[in-house]
Amino acid sequence: MNCEFWTALDNLVNQSEIVIDRPKGTAHPRYPDFIYKVDYGFLKNTTSMDGAGIDVWVGTDERKSIDAIICTVDLMKRDTEIKILIGCTEEEKEIAYKTHNESEYMKGILIKREN
Repeated sequence: MNCEFWTALDNLVNQSEIVIDRPKGTAHPRYPDFIYKVDYGFLKNTTSMDGAGIDVWVGTDERKSIDAIICTVDLMKRDTEIKILIGCTEEEKEIAYKTHNESEYMKGILIKREN
């Protein structure tokens, strides 16, 4: 069953345009003290719980395969979301994970893809 989940994610990502609207080194639009340490964006023409595109972290691994997902709970927005990690090194996965756990209002769990 897990294999089918990851294959479905592969298909979704492969059929979508990745838009990086928050490149590594830029500030968050509402929180200027927060600087992105990994490229962050979304899949164009998809929908997540917040009504925007499905969020993605895109790392520096040349293979650009889906490495993991992060499932988040946001107590401020009172929602949950999935973030897809694409081409992330182990260090980049850790950065994304820590990013979603820095606040008392947001918590995330990292689920790595098994080979």
